[in-house]
Amino acid sequence: MNVDLIFRIAAIGILVSVLNQLLIRSGREEQAMMTTLAGLIVVLVVIVREISSLFETIKSVFGL
Repeated sequence: MNVDLIFRIAAIGILVSVLNQLLIRSGREEQAMMTTLAGLIVVLVVIVREISSLFETIKSVFGL
């Protein structure tokens, strides 16, 4: 696991959090919710890609 991955996920979280607070304070709760969902989806895609890479590595190590 790369430390870069952790920093990337943390940066996405901070960015989504700031955008969420700005949108809520301006009265746009629906856009804030969509921003939060989009951030969650982006993080999940990054994690799934890393898990896929892990499984490929395991398959190559054990020759499956």
